[in-house]
Amino acid sequence: MTSPAFAALATRERTTTILGGEATDANLRRYLHGIPGIDAVGLEQRASGLGTRSIKTSSKRWAIDKIVSLIDLTTLEGADTPGKVRSLVGKAVAPDPSSPDCPRVAAVCVYGDMVGAAVEALGSAHSARTPETPDAGIRVAAVATAFPSGRASLAVKLADVADAVNAGADEIDMVIDRGAFLSGRYGQVFDEIVAVKAACAREGGPDAHLKVILETGELNTYDNVRRASWLAILAGGDFIKTSTGKVAPAATLPVTLSMLEVVRDWHRLTGVRIGVKPAGGIRTSKDAIKYLVTVAETVGEEWLTPQLFRFGASGLLNDVLLQRQKMTTGHYSGPDYVTID
Repeated sequence: MTSPAFAALATRERTTTILGGEATDANLRRYLHGIPGIDAVGLEQRASGLGTRSIKTSSKRWAIDKIVSLIDLTTLEGADTPGKVRSLVGKAVAPDPSSPDCPRVAAVCVYGDMVGAAVEALGSAHSARTPETPDAGIRVAAVATAFPSGRASLAVKLADVADAVNAGADEIDMVIDRGAFLSGRYGQVFDEIVAVKAACAREGGPDAHLKVILETGELNTYDNVRRASWLAILAGGDFIKTSTGKVAPAATLPVTLSMLEVVRDWHRLTGVRIGVKPAGGIRTSKDAIKYLVTVAETVGEEWLTPQLFRFGASGLLNDVLLQRQKMTTGHYSGPDYVTID
């Protein structure tokens, strides 16, 4: 099953092969509920142990710069304006203007109606990205599908995605219908993700990548998080993402670990690598380093690239820049050293 041919199968064909039948409610339920349950105590102990790992001072600078390069710098507020997005883009392109060797962030994440403003503000920093050089520029990610609730008709959700893709979004962050999932309507959730994935197609250019937001804070159990992760991947998600950042709890280390374990198992099964994005509640470099260690120990350091791991954050970058300045100068800068988002 791990042959290149299997990895290249279209989503539905591959899923049919794995399920032993079509992606119906019954087949999905049989498969998802056949996955071994999670030992919650054991998972939390593993996450706690990984979170206490220390890294050498010589490695900390590497980790700090790595964190910057993995951030989806985000603004998702009702008061967002094109001017605020332009300011966000300026920070994304040059996080620390006093330090030319500071990496750029991976992407900016905005509402769909702000994609055009983000693309325009990025200019060549965005257009430098091509199918041959996918990491040459900063990507534009757009939340869609009636974010954050997901409460809309499929037609409205698909129009939301199409508008963002047509405006130049490189990535779509969709939300699953948690009500359908928790009610056991797995086929409905699967079909919706497949439809959104199809709407990410771009004529004459690379398709937008799809991140599937599980909203783990509403899924109640680690077993549900694991099942939702499998379902999102079976349906063709390129990334699985913890949260919208609008519901507490958002990202936690145990939840992210459980999702990484699914990604690891999927790679072993199919040879396909899926990305993971914890979002919400990660505010300090100390916290972010715990996630780097967890990724490296669970799926391997090769996942520590923008193609396979992101932090969804707004305030995290400020703390990372302060830590970076401390390592450079030996002291912390004043509060006005970083911009307030």
